[in-house]
Amino acid sequence: SAASDVYKRQNMDREEFIRYLTEEKNASYNTCRAYERDVEHFAVFLNKRDVGDLYHAVNADVVSYLMELKNLGRSKSTVNRKLASIRTYYGFLQKTQGLKENPAENIRSPKIAKKNIDFLEPSEIETLMGLPDDSEKGMRDRAILELLYATGIRAGEIISMETADLNLRMGFVTCAGENIRARIIPVGRMARNALEIYMEQARPRLIRNNEDENHLFVNFQGKPITRQGLWKILKEYGRRANLGISLTPQTIRNSFAVHMLQNGADIKSLQELMGHEDISATQVYLAFTKNRIKDVYDRAHPRA
Repeated sequence: SAASDVYKRQNMDREEFIRYLTEEKNASYNTCRAYERDVEHFAVFLNKRDVGDLYHAVNADVVSYLMELKNLGRSKSTVNRKLASIRTYYGFLQKTQGLKENPAENIRSPKIAKKNIDFLEPSEIETLMGLPDDSEKGMRDRAILELLYATGIRAGEIISMETADLNLRMGFVTCAGENIRARIIPVGRMARNALEIYMEQARPRLIRNNEDENHLFVNFQGKPITRQGLWKILKEYGRRANLGISLTPQTIRNSFAVHMLQNGADIKSLQELMGHEDISATQVYLAFTKNRIKDVYDRAHPRA
């Protein structure tokens, strides 16, 4: 039937689209999945409007879709990403299927106000890491702080991490994250040292009444630390360090990202390390590296 032909064609297009993103756009797995989901979401919208398949969409359909997203309260960055996905998809159809016009071509993306993000200076990180003592709690807390800063992982990722996810010999952690594909994140020397001490000296004592526990970080009952427990730990050290801003898992994650970029990391590698599906989420950190780049230029250029 005509309907099944359309379904087959769209499925074939989807596979070719993923290949196109991977081979021609050098897109990561996460970006491919995000673009695919965005196009599918747009196809559902078109179906509700009785437009038919994606081939029959016109400029007004894309504008109506973006207006619906806005009315649903979607953020400007989300709307921008979905528009970029749709525009890229139709560019792909123009290139491979001979589609004449891209219905998303001349639609302007919503302007996003620059967000201020909280992050720590390297000297503040040094102060923070020196606060935990050599008690069982201190060894655990230092390992938490060091691992958060070494990897930039999220709160949910560190509290769900298990001992099997840790490979201290090779120096990496496996993080399942919020996406389907796990990511492998290197762990630096300072964090490895803190984790080794925690694993050898503190954790066995903390789980002495609950030796079957697999979660990496545990409380004094030998049970996994909770999200609230993690926030409480960080709040206490933030207060003791007199940081002037609230110390949260996101603050440390921001610090990881900004310091990586300031020290020469490329944006694509940072996107992979942080587990961002779309690179626009990683690019917000670039604004905080410009002053550092200007300093480098001023020092390095003979006529600066």
